Amino acid sequence: MTSAASRETVEERTSHAQLLRALSGLYLGMFVAIVSATIVANALPVITTDLGAGQSTYTWVIVSTLLATTVTSPLWGKLADLADKKKLLQAGLLVFALGSALSGAAVNPGLLIAARVVQGIGAGGLLALTQVIMATILSPRERGRYNGYMGAVLAVGTSGGPLLGGLIVDVDWLGWRWCFFIVVPLALLAMAVLQRNLDLPVRRREVTVDWAGAALITSSASLLMVWVTFAGAEYPWLSWQTLAMAGGGIVLAALFTWVEGRAAEPIVPLRLFRNPTVSLAVVASLLAGVIMYSSTTFLSQYFQLSAGKSPTMAGILTLPLILSLAVASTLSGRIISTSGRWKPFLAAGGVMLAMGSGLLGLLRHSTPYLVVALGMAFVGVGLGMTLQNLVLSVQNQVRPEQLGAASTSVSFFRTLGGTIGVSALGTVLSHRVVEYSSDDLARLGVHGSSSGDAIPDLPSLPAPVRSVLENAFGHAIGDVFLYTAPLALLSLVAIACIKEVPLRTSTPLQVLDEQAGRRS
Repeated sequence: MTSAASRETVEERTSHAQLLRALSGLYLGMFVAIVSATIVANALPVITTDLGAGQSTYTWVIVSTLLATTVTSPLWGKLADLADKKKLLQAGLLVFALGSALSGAAVNPGLLIAARVVQGIGAGGLLALTQVIMATILSPRERGRYNGYMGAVLAVGTSGGPLLGGLIVDVDWLGWRWCFFIVVPLALLAMAVLQRNLDLPVRRREVTVDWAGAALITSSASLLMVWVTFAGAEYPWLSWQTLAMAGGGIVLAALFTWVEGRAAEPIVPLRLFRNPTVSLAVVASLLAGVIMYSSTTFLSQYFQLSAGKSPTMAGILTLPLILSLAVASTLSGRIISTSGRWKPFLAAGGVMLAMGSGLLGLLRHSTPYLVVALGMAFVGVGLGMTLQNLVLSVQNQVRPEQLGAASTSVSFFRTLGGTIGVSALGTVLSHRVVEYSSDDLARLGVHGSSSGDAIPDLPSLPAPVRSVLENAFGHAIGDVFLYTAPLALLSLVAIACIKEVPLRTSTPLQVLDEQAGRRS
């Protein structure tokens, strides 16, 4: 005869299997979105060379997608509070597939960047709505476990994307355009899986979208990133252009804050920041976002432009980052669901991020791979224990009707941090390459060829010139990570100040049903 405990175990396993099936489309959609943002990392040196572009294009191919994702995520999150979440998610996948196809067909840098913006709009929907739907159907206590799985998907997509991109580029009969074409069928598959497996109740209310807020934050972030990209190269840092762009960006940001305080359905509800957990989680997430996107962007450049590896090998060499992030995210999520404790993992993750950033700041052309691998592993473990758990800490403390806005606000600032960070650090990289290479190139009799914006075709260069540029890129990329180390420490301080609150065991849908029952 089956005991009650055995029956309970069977029921738990059945429920777990049903949830995994329902979430499978979400996981696949998240994977597609992350891969689309990172698959170009190891392919970009080849893409920019083929299109005759330089470091600024290299940076903007990544930044354009991140910016579009950043700006549209809160809009998708707001729509999730107002409309059918399943249909919205499928719409995001459709937009994403269109952007991917356009990116693969691009014939110049401008068209590629524009197509990547379309990709980013779709990806914003996938990233935001996935978090919202998970928060809707799972209690905070359960969410730790399934967030761990999501973190593993995030890890594989974030760091496995560059490996896949490198493999595609190195296959002669494919070429870099398939870095974009390959994700189109994956997006369509995710749409089909969602249609089959995901069943959500629809709760509608009158739609009010904060278009003014979206336009202002887009304009502010874009203006500041254009300024950072070209300052010091096209015009001096202290110039009228700096005053116009930096001042304009700050004014637009102030207007955004003013509009958000008065909007009926603000893109970023300022009242959420009255909750200290939300404010601290946003700060920590923004700073962690800089480290996350900088790692995937600049490590691929280090292995190809300093270590002289092929795109495929560059992807393989980043495996410590991939594996450590996946393992840390999965294990921490399962332990959190079992114990109900999340703060220790956040704190440990912050420490690991700081240690990893410091180690990667030591990068040079001749740095032993063991040191690089250790730095990547620390960063991976740190990201695995912080990214999803910062969202979890916020979701656990807001009302059910605020879940969409709260979840996407944390993701918004994480991606915003990555967007601004990659843009600013890409400019730092350009300047450092010039600084570290110009004298040595001059001694070799090479003049006017040391522009930091140029992506060199290393195999075609004479050995002495190649050696100078490899050293310059190695040292410059080490400097880039050195700038992220203080940001990791600030993130750790913000995490330390977050107060741990026990995870709730009821789902938002159950809470809303209870409230409706009491009102009736």
